[in-house]
Amino acid sequence: MVFGVDDAIQAANQAITLSVGRSLTDVEIIILKGAWQRLDYDQIAAQNQYSTSYVSNDIAPKLWKALTDALGEKVRKSNFKAALQRFAESHLSNNEMATLLKSGVFRAAPTNAQPTLENSVQSIGTATNFPIDGEGLIPDENYIPRPPVEKNCYATLLQPGSLLRIKAPRQMGKTSLVNHLLCQVAHANYRTVYLSLELTDRRKHLVDLSQFLRWFCLNISRELGIPTDLEDYWDEDGLGVKVSCTTYFEKYLLPQAESPLVLCLDDVDLLFPYPEVYEDFFGLLRSWYEKARSRLIWKKFRLVIVHATDVYIRLNIHQSPFNVGVPVSLPDFTLEQSQSFARACHLSGKVEQVKPLRVWVGGHPYLLKLAFLALANQPEEFLEELLVELPTESGIYGAHLREHLLNLQRELELAIALKQVISADDGVKLKSMLAYKLQSMGLISLTKNIAHPRCRLYRDYFAERLEDIVV
Repeated sequence: MVFGVDDAIQAANQAITLSVGRSLTDVEIIILKGAWQRLDYDQIAAQNQYSTSYVSNDIAPKLWKALTDALGEKVRKSNFKAALQRFAESHLSNNEMATLLKSGVFRAAPTNAQPTLENSVQSIGTATNFPIDGEGLIPDENYIPRPPVEKNCYATLLQPGSLLRIKAPRQMGKTSLVNHLLCQVAHANYRTVYLSLELTDRRKHLVDLSQFLRWFCLNISRELGIPTDLEDYWDEDGLGVKVSCTTYFEKYLLPQAESPLVLCLDDVDLLFPYPEVYEDFFGLLRSWYEKARSRLIWKKFRLVIVHATDVYIRLNIHQSPFNVGVPVSLPDFTLEQSQSFARACHLSGKVEQVKPLRVWVGGHPYLLKLAFLALANQPEEFLEELLVELPTESGIYGAHLREHLLNLQRELELAIALKQVISADDGVKLKSMLAYKLQSMGLISLTKNIAHPRCRLYRDYFAERLEDIVV
């Protein structure tokens, strides 16, 4: 697996946390990203509006010293990539395992067995280990792990006051990952809340910050199964809505139990068109993350933010929750993972059919699932017929493709942009808003701001139909 900049930041964050009990700061993350791109310190400083002396003489030396102490080897700007990769490959050492065991999430193996994270994860990853009732979390028995994503997420959520940022286009399995994680931490008696912003009534809850924060607190109380007690803590006229919301968490929700509270906010990019709400709300989330450094009660709070696209909105760097915490990206399924997915979908005898499917849809989880459902209980020769019809109206993806086509017909500018992407052999750079929307729809992939068709299925289907829309 390719070790990228996000992996390096995750590894550095975990190493620093295990060493000195704190997370990477914003400017440390900026330095790591700049150093990864082989930028000089003056370039890093200029791009991020810092003085060169502050970056090169103050923060950078302290960062390399902290990583040297955390990793147990000399770390410099010239070798930090290799050092962090070595740590990532074996970072669950005896010291970290002791931390995990102490947390109670992973149980120690019998004295005659050697405890490993892999065994511990497997032991709590099966459905039989979770108490399931009418209101409980139900693990997905068909969940396909994408290592090291799950391992990094588990380790992060064990850290007091931690924040996970999960980003991937729609239908890539973000919700499945979140459900999997929440099941795991629930097994360790963590309190969990999953809240999708898709549930908001946009004409009612997104008209102003007060309406939204009241909806937010009411739903968290409901998900926790505790009475709503807003009126005792809400003083909108005197304290304001942000302080009232913070007080409700600090004085009521968090003290309800000794166990940590993991809050997952899904579909947060639905707030992006509403600056009257998102500017203060995202700043509020960032302030709670910062509080965990100095206030004991907030160390019980763990936040997971899930969104489908890059964050294109403008936020003050010191008020954004999107440049702190641990970033997580969901890659396509590998061939091996795709084959495991086929077996989970009861296609054990047809695993060889995965390769020709991947020619059309790559490792896209949702598209693979539709194909596996169609292939179930069909003879071997059915695959050839299915492949011929894939990019057609009568194929198994017909409804899925038509839905995208209708959306493109409603927004001509998006149709024009997608046609440009499909027509360019080496990809094309789009305006940020157009790239954001097409990536959110899952129709394109972005590599260093260069847009490419998401897969051959989309290229072939839309190459013909966009001719009728865009003239």
